[in-house]
Formats: sequence, C-alpha cells, structure tokens
Amino acid sequence: MGRLASALGASSSAIGPEAQSPPPRARAAAVSIASNCLLIALKLAAGALTGSIAIITEALHSGIDLMASVVAYVSLRKAEEPADDSHLYGHEKAENVAAGIEGMLILVGAAIIVYESVRRLVLPEPLASLWIGVAVLGFSAMVNVAVSSYLYSQARKTDSAALEADAAHLRTDAMTSVGVLIGLVLVQVTGIDAFDPIVALVVAVAIVVAGLRILARSSRVLMDEALPDDERDAIRAAVTDHPAPEIAGFHKLRARKAGSRRYVDLHVQFVPGTSLERAHQLSHELQDSIRARVRRADVLIHLEPDTVPGGLEPDS
Repeated sequence: MGRLASALGASSSAIGPEAQSPPPRARAAAVSIASNCLLIALKLAAGALTGSIAIITEALHSGIDLMASVVAYVSLRKAEEPADDSHLYGHEKAENVAAGIEGMLILVGAAIIVYESVRRLVLPEPLASLWIGVAVLGFSAMVNVAVSSYLYSQARKTDSAALEADAAHLRTDAMTSVGVLIGLVLVQVTGIDAFDPIVALVVAVAIVVAGLRILARSSRVLMDEALPDDERDAIRAAVTDHPAPEIAGFHKLRARKAGSRRYVDLHVQFVPGTSLERAHQLSHELQDSIRARVRRADVLIHLEPDTVPGGLEPDS
C-alpha cells in the first residue's frame, strides 16, 4: 500500500502543474478572438460606406472566424482538463470536435456569400468610396496573415488541431480579403460594378475548399485513424532498438490520436524465464523510449511470454 500511495502521489504531482499552468493554446485562441473583433468593426464600417457586397461578405466571413475562434478557445480550455470519472481518457478530442465545427462554419459562410453575391448580380447597386474599402481590406489581410502565422507556430509547438484549424480559417480570410481588394480595384478602374459580386463568388469557392480540408482532417481523428507511418515506425524502432535480451518480440501494435495526445498500446513478448519484476521494469523502459520518440504519447504495454517463434512480429 505504501508503494501504491507513493506512486499515486508521484502521478498527481506530475499532472498537477500541467493542469494548473495557464494554457498557452487558449491564449493563442484569445489573440484570434481579439483580432477578429477589430476586423469585423472595420469591415462593417467600410461596407456601409462603399456599399460593396464583397466587403460586407468579408465582414460576415470575419464574423464566422470570430465564432470559430470562440469555439477553439472553449475547446482548448476543455482539452486542458485532466481525466475524470466520466472521461477516463481525458478531454483531448474536444479539439478535434472544435476543428470539425470550424469547418462547418466555413461552409455556412461560403453559402451565405454565394447567396448574397448572386442576389447582387441580379439586383445591382452602385458602389462608392471604394478606396476606403481597399485600405481596410489591405489592413485586414496583413493582420490575418500575422495572426494566422502566430497561430500556425503555436499549433506546431503544441500539436493543436483546433489552433491549426483557426489558423487555416484566418489564412483563408486573408486570401479572400486580397481577392476582394483586387475586385474593388477592377471596379474602380473599369467602372464595371459586376466585378464586386463575381470576385465574392470566387472567394466563396476558396472558402469551401478550406472548409472541406478542415472537416476531412478532424473526421480522421474522430474516427480513430491510425497514426502516420513515421510515428508508427518510431514506436517499432523503440522496441527493436532496446538492447535487453529478454525482449523477444512484439505484436498487436495499435496507435491513434486524440487532440494533441497519442494513445499507443502493444503486446511485448519476453523470453522464457524472465521474471515478472524484470518484464515490468523493461516495459517501463520501453514506455519511456516510445515517449521520447513520439511526443505526448500515452503508452500501454501488455506483457506476454514468447510463444510465437521467429523473433519480432509486425503489428497486427
């Protein structure tokens, strides 16, 4: 009992500081929320002054970005919560659910843009003060590129699906702002107002592509798709490279991802005569080796006697 209590105490001390520390992923999502609020106000003002449907749809796009950023922020705070009695594997998949919601929000925004653009093509309205719109959209594009670059860097550091989706969302918004800016310049140069809704339609296509990509990535994780080949190869190498002669082989390797955490389980075989204490010690060494090669890995090893001749086995 003393050793068990000691082990539980060590586990609590390892989890506690991580759970109590301010989550950097949530802070990054908060930056996205603040930037979107600013851009929505600017675009709505520019849209009202110019009468441009493309600028108004850009404001709508930023509004959807804001909702996506809020979803990302909430999901990241939830994903930081430790495991509990109702969620024994933790809350990491909240990130992937958020990424799926962001993808759907992108598609909803694209549908609204298509509707408004077609309506403006059928019922054209005159445009005015276009250079105000050009200036606002140029500023918007620069802000979104800067914020999305920051979110991408944080997503790579923390392996966050929600931040990656939010970054992709903002990068798409930056691209669409540039597209609409080009459309306004064409209207100003040619005097043809139809360029405004036409460019908005092109923007909608780009948004649909981005939304479908985000949905595809999130659905693969939610369906417990296997880890990529390079990570599974790293897990195999951690076992095969271990020098202990007692390790005879392994099989039934399974590995999946939830949020930024990997869940790995496998059966490791030991030669006849290996004591339970020695096999247990080696299993902990293998767990440490796998965690060193695959970040944020939760590893479960099942101990087996060597009943299959022929050495190391592929996963099955």
